[in-house]
Amino acid sequence: MIPIDGSVRIYVATQPIDFRAGINRLMGLVTHVLGHDACAGDVFVFRNKAADKVKLVRHDGSGAVMATKWLDRGRFHWPSLQGGTLALTGAQCVALLSGLDWRRLPFQEERRPKVFG
Repeated sequence: MIPIDGSVRIYVATQPIDFRAGINRLMGLVTHVLGHDACAGDVFVFRNKAADKVKLVRHDGSGAVMATKWLDRGRFHWPSLQGGTLALTGAQCVALLSGLDWRRLPFQEERRPKVFG
């Protein structure tokens, strides 16, 4: 669901959600609250108030997929921003979902090869 090669954009919703929300509600939040195209193939990560559970949603072109993860101990490290989304790299998202502090990973700016002609 989350390729770490950079082929999929990953967005973290900074505000907690009512964790009873299902896939239809989350896809609606992506479009109407966060202002993203819910069918663009991006991954959206949501958390509950206690920050010990997350839900991920993505439309893969043929339908929507939702995954849920609980931590047995501890909490997910979440951005302190208020409102909106924060883009993560694949490696940062893997660290986040593992319960690690993804903010400690070294940031590498995306580099594109130059075209010579």
